[in-house]
Amino acid sequence: MPEEVLFETENTQSRTDIAAYLRTVADKLESGEPITLSAGSQSVTLEPPARPVFEVKAERETSATDRTETSVEFELEWKEGEDGDDGSLAIE
Repeated sequence: MPEEVLFETENTQSRTDIAAYLRTVADKLESGEPITLSAGSQSVTLEPPARPVFEVKAERETSATDRTETSVEFELEWKEGEDGDDGSLAIE
């Protein structure tokens, strides 16, 4: 199945600003409201179901020049019209 990118942005932000974005997403998820992402001329509104799949991934990647990049990714995914399965996760 081909992938269609609906929205994408990447830029350097302060930890405080990132936390504010994540708080907004968390508030929208908790209240069941749609989530609108916008940057420049791009905009998309998504309506996650009550039980989307939540994926957390931490990675470390070393380049050919021995520079190491570490990342943490938070992803919600769902099949349109379906809810996900149960799972457990702890973030401390």
